Amino acid sequence: MSTLARARCQAKAHPLAMDAVLAAAVLVCMVAGSFVEPRHRDSVNWVLRTPDLLSLLLMTLGAAALVFRRRAPMAVLALTGTLSVIESVTGDPRTPVAMSAVIALYTVASTTDRPTTWRVGLLTMTVLTGAAMAAGPLPWYAQENLGIFAWTGIGATAGDAVRSRRAFVQAIRERAERAERTREEEARRRVAEERLRIARDLHDVVAHHIALVNVQAGVAAHVMDKRPDQAKEALAHVREASRSALNELRATVGLLRQSGDPEAPTEPAPGLDRLDELTGTFRSAGLHVEVARADHGTTLPAAVDLAAYRIIQEALTNVQKHAGPQAKAEVSVVHVGPNVEITVLDDGSGENETQGSGGGHGLLGMRERVSALRGTLTTGPRYGGGFRVHAILPLKNRTPTGEDPA
Repeated sequence: MSTLARARCQAKAHPLAMDAVLAAAVLVCMVAGSFVEPRHRDSVNWVLRTPDLLSLLLMTLGAAALVFRRRAPMAVLALTGTLSVIESVTGDPRTPVAMSAVIALYTVASTTDRPTTWRVGLLTMTVLTGAAMAAGPLPWYAQENLGIFAWTGIGATAGDAVRSRRAFVQAIRERAERAERTREEEARRRVAEERLRIARDLHDVVAHHIALVNVQAGVAAHVMDKRPDQAKEALAHVREASRSALNELRATVGLLRQSGDPEAPTEPAPGLDRLDELTGTFRSAGLHVEVARADHGTTLPAAVDLAAYRIIQEALTNVQKHAGPQAKAEVSVVHVGPNVEITVLDDGSGENETQGSGGGHGLLGMRERVSALRGTLTTGPRYGGGFRVHAILPLKNRTPTGEDPA
């Protein structure tokens, strides 16, 4: 973060303190300006003189009022304008008390609308300049009187420009946020509509053929002993209906595929019986992997077996990508009660290991697989370096009502 951006953040966090600093700076400038006394038409003599007590009091009051310029801009402008009029009428030589009124006018212009800025700005310029010209000790055409007119106009114009820029930036930000919300809502709506359409199609395809299979299977069972020819015909209808259901189901699910997706594999889904083959591929790639298993004799459901394999595969992939070239990985599979626990540890020293693992889709995919099985997934850095992935997968699918889905 740059120094300018840091200063802006601090100003937004502590506005009263920043206004106090501004008031102190304005007071210093006014006091320093009170030591300059123009004596000739073509030159300015820098004379060390002490302003009178009234001028010092007016400068102090004007600067102190600026501390509250954000809370009550109109009141501060009225007070500083009054102090400037008093100084213009009584000061000889004059001190720059009007500087506080210019700052207050800028604040009013930057916090109100344009019509209010025009009215207040014209009134302030007229009052201050008119008082200095009509009742001041200098001639009405003096440069100091014209300077008051110019500086009040600059303050009002600058404040209006800042207000316009803030409004423009805010409008752009709101428009971008609104467009982002609209895109997200439209995407969610389209996804919901597509899911509903696919669900209806699947229901229509599967329900019809399964009902037909059920009826034909019942007929085959009823006539199996007495009329085997009719039973064979019913079983043929069952086979044809099931084949048609599979073809239509494949065609419907195929609509979800992208044009560049690979073809569906014909081999069985991988499981922990292929864990040695999986770890062997990582060892061939240069990753040192140790495997410890305490699940021998455990028969895993197909979904749990596939999820365990994919979790280990993704965790080892993250170790190879982000843990550094000298990293070592440990894989353990333990059967504990009604669950199987998968743990993948590494001692990687890669600087971007945690960010790399958590910033992509790897951990998200693992979490979705575990959540689908009503399990738990814990990931995070290890004490002393490295990363840890721990998944607990129930061997029986726990439905929300506690019933077996079978």
